[in-house]
Amino acid sequence: MSAVVCEPWTGLVELRPAPALVAASHGTSSAAGQAAISAVVEEIARRRPDLQVSAAFVDVQQPDVPTSLEALSGQARVVPLLLSSGYHVHVDLARAADARAATTVSAALGPDLRLTEVLARRLREAGVRSGDAIVLGCAGSSDARAVADCETTAAQLAALLGQPVRAGYISAAAPDLATAVAAARRELAGADPAGRVVVASYLLAPGYFASLAAGCGADVVTEPLLAPGHVPPPAVVDVVLDRFSAP
Repeated sequence: MSAVVCEPWTGLVELRPAPALVAASHGTSSAAGQAAISAVVEEIARRRPDLQVSAAFVDVQQPDVPTSLEALSGQARVVPLLLSSGYHVHVDLARAADARAATTVSAALGPDLRLTEVLARRLREAGVRSGDAIVLGCAGSSDARAVADCETTAAQLAALLGQPVRAGYISAAAPDLATAVAAARRELAGADPAGRVVVASYLLAPGYFASLAAGCGADVVTEPLLAPGHVPPPAVVDVVLDRFSAP
């Protein structure tokens, strides 16, 4: 694919290859998760037919990111299909980009208010009601930057809903999700015994972490942003393409 660039001072038109977009997700053994990621990559390619769009994976699946980059010529931009900027973004993907000329890595997808609005929609679809306590269920990371990103998303969701939202983490960060759910339940017992604890799954797609979230002890756990069997939310594709185009 090429981009047309006009040089006004010469009147010449130059064809420059458009950078390839490598959509790098974590990878999963879940068939539903694999289908959800494939669907969003296909939608990215449909929205931008001028780009060469390919998928790559940090773990579990193939091709890995270096292999995917080796198959390309010219410029490439890796867009992490990850909701926060932790080790994978700052180390794994950065190393893969540094090892190849003309390759850059964008910021992670979150935090972004458009994704937070999808979280709010998932809560409405799950039947959240007044009096429910909301916990943001995050994957978690040992990288403080990723945890800060999740806390920002929790604050955004609280502002959208007009009620407190606490974050709980499935792995590597505190409080763990089950502890956050239990704390919310104790508070409800004193304030609204009829209220429920609802986890808003801040996960991109179905998979192992989604199964752990489902067993966290909450009354309701929402679908991930890429819900199984549903067309990818346009907002998710918008964010990916914005990350690709950002400086």
